Amino acid sequence: MTADYETMTLSREGRLVRIELTRPERLNAFAMTGTRELLDAASRLAADEDVRMVAITGSGRAFSTGIDLKDLAAGQIEPSYFDMWDRALRVFETMDKLVLCLIHGYAVGGGLQLALACDIRVCTPSAQLGLPAIKEGLIPGLGTFRLARYIGLGRAKSLIIRGNMIDGTEAERIGMVDHLVAEDTALEEFEALVGEYASTNSTGCRASKQMLLDCFDLGWEAFFHKYLVLQGNAVAAPDFAEAMAAYREGRDPRWE
Repeated sequence: MTADYETMTLSREGRLVRIELTRPERLNAFAMTGTRELLDAASRLAADEDVRMVAITGSGRAFSTGIDLKDLAAGQIEPSYFDMWDRALRVFETMDKLVLCLIHGYAVGGGLQLALACDIRVCTPSAQLGLPAIKEGLIPGLGTFRLARYIGLGRAKSLIIRGNMIDGTEAERIGMVDHLVAEDTALEEFEALVGEYASTNSTGCRASKQMLLDCFDLGWEAFFHKYLVLQGNAVAAPDFAEAMAAYREGRDPRWE
């Protein structure tokens, strides 16, 4: 896929697409243009059957500080922002790709919401994470939907209602992020993790993501039915045949 964006760059390496947020002068905050671009990029990626993984990073001193407070205070954020923003995040959350992100500096407000919509969050110890929308008189988007699913209802209420920040070490301890990487070697360690997840990124892996999306919401019968359908798809996919051939031949599978 190719697209020209003002606030991010997309690059493709085989079946991996990298998204780099490129508004470092605003700590990769999102205003109207960036939100439109994020929704467009997410929609394009979701529709691209050749893409299997997405890796999101931020340029400069931050992953992202979410909504652009300067534009918000100047009345330049339209009501449509909130709809576009959470639709974009839902596309990342539900797309048939594994989505990883590297958090450094700040993942604040919408920046943390974006990270929570990713499948795997990698973070540096000194990064600052939080949902301070309450201090701006706002609801922190569908961080209210996602955060408790990772860290529990009590902790989510405390962080959202107080609007306080925690660092990457605490975020990893409570389950907000999945991997902690060293400050000086964050990019190298992130690349290693991208490679590790790529090595298991089969049809069955991505179907497992689809199952996990509903693990708190569907009853047993509906969840079991969904499982049978997706497991049937996985067994019928070339990846399963490759996995069985690799097992018989004593080698690692080579996904298509």
